[in-house]
Amino acid sequence: MPFSQYLRQNIYKSFKILNQKVNNHNYTEENIRSLDWKEHLRLRPGMYIGKLGDGSSPDDGIYVLLKEIIDNSIDEFVMGYGKNIEVQISQGKVQIRDFGRGIPLGKVIDCVSKINTGGKYDSKAFQKSVGLNGVGTKAVNALSTHFFVKSIREGKQKSVLFEQGDIREDFPLGKTNEEEGTLIEFVPDNSIFKNYHYINEFVENQIWNYVYLNAGLSIHFNGKRFFSRNGLLDLLHRKATEEEFRYPAIHLKGEDIEIALTHNNQYGEEYYSFVNGQWTTQGGTHLSAFKEAIIKTVREFFGKQFDTTDIRASILAAISIRVQDPVFESQTKTKLGSEKMAPEGVSVRSYIIDFVKQNLDDFLHKNPETTKQLLYRIQQSERERKELSGIKKLANTRAKKAALHNKKLRDCRIHFTDKNEDHHIDSTIFITEGDSASGSITKSRNVQTQAVFSLRGKPLNTFGKTKKIVYENEEFNLLQHALDIEDSLDNLRYNKIVIATDADVDGMHIRLLLMTFFLQFFPELVRNGHVYVLETPLFRVRNKKETRYCYNESEKLQAMKQFGKTAEVTRFKGLGEISPEEFANFIGENIRLEPVILKDAPVKKLLEYYMGSNSQERQDFIIDNLRVEKDSDELIAIEESPAIL
Repeated sequence: MPFSQYLRQNIYKSFKILNQKVNNHNYTEENIRSLDWKEHLRLRPGMYIGKLGDGSSPDDGIYVLLKEIIDNSIDEFVMGYGKNIEVQISQGKVQIRDFGRGIPLGKVIDCVSKINTGGKYDSKAFQKSVGLNGVGTKAVNALSTHFFVKSIREGKQKSVLFEQGDIREDFPLGKTNEEEGTLIEFVPDNSIFKNYHYINEFVENQIWNYVYLNAGLSIHFNGKRFFSRNGLLDLLHRKATEEEFRYPAIHLKGEDIEIALTHNNQYGEEYYSFVNGQWTTQGGTHLSAFKEAIIKTVREFFGKQFDTTDIRASILAAISIRVQDPVFESQTKTKLGSEKMAPEGVSVRSYIIDFVKQNLDDFLHKNPETTKQLLYRIQQSERERKELSGIKKLANTRAKKAALHNKKLRDCRIHFTDKNEDHHIDSTIFITEGDSASGSITKSRNVQTQAVFSLRGKPLNTFGKTKKIVYENEEFNLLQHALDIEDSLDNLRYNKIVIATDADVDGMHIRLLLMTFFLQFFPELVRNGHVYVLETPLFRVRNKKETRYCYNESEKLQAMKQFGKTAEVTRFKGLGEISPEEFANFIGENIRLEPVILKDAPVKKLLEYYMGSNSQERQDFIIDNLRVEKDSDELIAIEESPAIL
């Protein structure tokens, strides 16, 4: 054995033995601790609310806090008390007021600060509630710097003020003329939710789902009223226009189940699933059964063994069920694990399949025109799939060769698909333009969780193109292979797809072209909150003592004013001008991501407006939104491209 290898091995063994001795020596009874409820919540918040985040993703912790409080108000409505809920969010402070029965006055403190304490363990009072484990409100309390609760019942009120779970003021019981119900205010702790901010579009989406699932309920958010008469049917009409439906949406309701479905002309599949009013973003047993039921019913009705992908292609569907004592796979309740509709009851799978098979089959028999359009859409998908099969094989072979030769993807080691129940995987891929920008990000990234994909020039405008173009265009074909989304989004390798382009006209044009690609062929990526835009600083302001990076003109002026005459200002013309050492500041803990949010506008109309043939309407929009900046005596015209579409 070479002496150098022998030396390394023995040094390692000696270090290991020494480390074991030190650890054994330090491990005593004094190392054993018992945490109280708020200490444990603050030390391990992810166990209770999932990931923390800063509010740039719809599943970040601050939205879970909001949901936990609103869920209690929804449960009151479901039990027949209170048809209105008021929600206000301003400067990070959340206020929620319902008009239900109010928390029993003698138990206000217990209900918001004693773990596993609540009124929902009695199934007679809350038969099919979401929050059954008595943790949610306590988590909000412990993770807030300000938590105020007031309950009003029978002309009396009880209020308590908390800070990080500790009582700051216990107000005496008093009289009031206010309407019965509960008021809760909280401010998330910014030492836990760093640099957090609520995005109204995410909050509005949460609230829309609440009203779709609770017909007759009104929720007022910052003065705007949210209301639904037709439940899941209204949800489908919000996601697409009547003109985009291939046939009028099918809407079926049972005692504990409601479904709505149609097909349109978009690529991919779009499902919304709910349990007891909870949006299960990761699906679960009910969504799996729903998909299976649609396939079974359609095949049996038409007497043909259609391919699964042909039936489900371009589907837009929603399902809501109510289950007694639901079992979720995590505290955040995003995936249903229940096998039974009720203890010792029928299985979730059998219940849903039987309902869909009977009711959808009846509907198709009674509505021949809808049946005709459904069949035509399935046959169209079948033809498109067969036409693509030969092209896909050739494109896949080409992609493998190109990937080896070009090395366009600098991959990371951990991926979004490496999921387990105990740990949230959060991996990122940066899509960059040019070698210089990709080189800087590659050298400064976290190789464990951050990957880089380098574009060559401007991508193709894919608006109005068929999926054939994805396989014929090398850039897009390689990109979909890197993301592993060719066959299913279930295989998506990165939780965050970050568009990293220069903050100039060319960079924003590339940004629009990439957004068009995702919206045209993989709209679920945008809807599910996976696509972001990287915000990088436009300026560096520094003196001998300090360096500050500024993301806009006002931040630059503020820094210059603070530094005085000694300030040295540098404008970054492109990402390639930022050194790897500096880039590490912008893609690490302090990363700023702007989510691409798809608002209510239908995708087809949206893309036609921005990326279709030139129109006077779009020209007027560009002129009205043209921003002219003066920097270093140069006039720079920038066409603003908002990430909220």
